Amino acid sequence: MGQVFKAFLKLPTTKVGIMTAVLFQLIFTVVWMTGYQGINDRIDRLNVAIVNEDQAMGDTIVKNLQSNLPVHVKTGMDLAEAQDMLQAREVQMIVQIPSDFASKAQSQETASIHYFINESNPVMIKNMMTSIADGITSTVNKQAVTNGLTGILSSQAKLPQEAAQSAAAVMSERVVSDIQSVNIVKGMNNQMVPMMMVLASYVGAMIMGQNFQISSKALGARFGRWQRMAVRLIITAASSIVVSLVGTSLVAAFGGQMAQGFLSLWGFQALFLLTFMFVAQTFLFLFDMAGMLFNILVLSVQLVSSGAMMPRELLPEFYQALGHIFPATYAVDGLMNVLFGGTGTSGDVVALLLIIAVSLVLIVIATALRRDKTPVSPVVAAAES
Repeated sequence: MGQVFKAFLKLPTTKVGIMTAVLFQLIFTVVWMTGYQGINDRIDRLNVAIVNEDQAMGDTIVKNLQSNLPVHVKTGMDLAEAQDMLQAREVQMIVQIPSDFASKAQSQETASIHYFINESNPVMIKNMMTSIADGITSTVNKQAVTNGLTGILSSQAKLPQEAAQSAAAVMSERVVSDIQSVNIVKGMNNQMVPMMMVLASYVGAMIMGQNFQISSKALGARFGRWQRMAVRLIITAASSIVVSLVGTSLVAAFGGQMAQGFLSLWGFQALFLLTFMFVAQTFLFLFDMAGMLFNILVLSVQLVSSGAMMPRELLPEFYQALGHIFPATYAVDGLMNVLFGGTGTSGDVVALLLIIAVSLVLIVIATALRRDKTPVSPVVAAAES
């Protein structure tokens, strides 16, 4: 048994396997601990649009919110403009103060503040915005009660009993929240689909690329580097179509949301999966099997910077910049639009195609710099087979 242990531990593959497990721990810990550090301190990077349609109390409410809200406040737009920004994820919530707000707040009616939240975002956005909406309503309600009591107590014409009855009515809830969600996500299982598809796609692309690299090296003595590169890329492209069909079909089979339909999801997954495959194989073309170390690092960075789990606005600027380079950011953004609703995928498609083009250029350069092995004669190849 001791000899088996020694022989097993001497094998390079055993050492590489242990080192890979260690590197996974090292890379993921460093990237995630630095990427998610200080998330709560950067909440002021989130944006809330306030649409003020009330000329009596609206301006006072807006000024108060600008001074006290922990997020950045955008004003000076109508509801249609704000809704466009909400769909584009340029703001995380709309606060609408309706034109009849003051008249209702000063009468016996209940006044409402309308909130619009786009659920086609990381789940943290909905939770944070709902909490902020509750805080806004509570603050405005106190202000409305104070104004009502001030008016009653300053009136000299009312009898004490009448004043008490009016005060009791004013002390009740004057302002309520009317929260409306757009692009509603049906359940946590659907909310996690973008992260699941990105994670499964890139890990699969890494493992496939590793095996393709081994296959390419095994054929190195029989076929030229350009032939192997061309066949490898063709098989990769074909695989992206088949693998994405399986992935999209499984999401559909388990009742996943598809706001833009099955074909749109399949087509978009095929594109970002192909991008992942080319990016993963680019490192292997450039650095051979050592490229897997880069793929582990890129996987970890993309999971943090893509916005699949946490809003990208809350990440450190370094990781936000990395998110613009790697394809997972565009995959997540496009998936949210395809699955839940949004502005479409045209911008994400263009970004993914650019990344594919850059990967192809690097693959061609890496192939050109390599030398072919000495070819094996047909007679020897036939004897080996």
